[in-house]
Amino acid sequence: MVTTQHTKAEIETKTLGNSDMELTAIGFGAWAIGGGEYAYGWGSQEDAASVAAIQKAINMGVNWIDTAAIYGLGHSEEVVGKALRQMDGEIPYVFTKCSLRWNERREIYSSLTAEGVRYEVEQSLQRLGVEAIDLYQIHWPQPENEIEEGWGTLQELIQEGKIRYAGVSNFSVEQMKRAQAIAPITSLQPPFSLLKQDVAAEILPFCEENNIGVINYSPMQAGLLTATMTAERVAAMPEDDWRKNNAEFKSPQLEKNLALAKRLEAIGERHQVKAGVVAIAWTLANPAVTAAIVGGRNPEQVADTATALKFRLSAEEVQEIDSFVRETGIGA
Repeated sequence: MVTTQHTKAEIETKTLGNSDMELTAIGFGAWAIGGGEYAYGWGSQEDAASVAAIQKAINMGVNWIDTAAIYGLGHSEEVVGKALRQMDGEIPYVFTKCSLRWNERREIYSSLTAEGVRYEVEQSLQRLGVEAIDLYQIHWPQPENEIEEGWGTLQELIQEGKIRYAGVSNFSVEQMKRAQAIAPITSLQPPFSLLKQDVAAEILPFCEENNIGVINYSPMQAGLLTATMTAERVAAMPEDDWRKNNAEFKSPQLEKNLALAKRLEAIGERHQVKAGVVAIAWTLANPAVTAAIVGGRNPEQVADTATALKFRLSAEEVQEIDSFVRETGIGA
């Protein structure tokens, strides 16, 4: 077993909601390292590359990892656990999620029953090899009529010492209020990027007002905003990569998205950072955001985005990007 704690205190951190956890501006997102051959897969992935990517992120100062049981149908958690066992000294915070389960036919279904949540946490603890999960999140508010049962069970698991803090993901304001009626929410994990700004209107302000930390996912929109994506690369994606059939990766939206990536690349060149880092920094400029989840499938990808630990956009550059998005109708 390993005990989690934060690392590299010299790097700037922010407190996550009502917790005692001080997070670096980006965390390692472990969705893609779950691999392929399931509904939300990213195609084949070598475990050695995944472990090396995690090690690179931690060595560069990242102090938290976000995964979920559903990523690779347990495989992502297993890979994270393998990486943790190979670490010397301080171990990063480990976050994972429940509510999406699967059967022996690899068919995915939703469950937030007390029995289901308890089963999931035990399985995650085993796969990760940790004594307690630092942040355990309800992945999706489904089935909606089980939100209270699931959230109440997470509070029991905190009392039992199996999880340290509880958060939610993909919740609306109304759904968060339902959870808050039972116990405070430590964090929300929403989709938030230049291409997915819906949560900025109501959800992010609500989190800021209620001391709910925000760790946004897909700040680079699954690679679209890295300036390395092309129509040819999309066409060559394996059939078990979920992006291949996603509307953002198809014409006419793809061309608009790639144009935005080129604009981000031009801004990044002023500071010698990559386009993806600019995209991440744009999300971090929102005062409600605590930190962003940044995926990586190999050490090279991690090295490209690690500068987001420190890089920040000026107010003028944020305005420049916002103006470009409005004028081009991207994301509309």
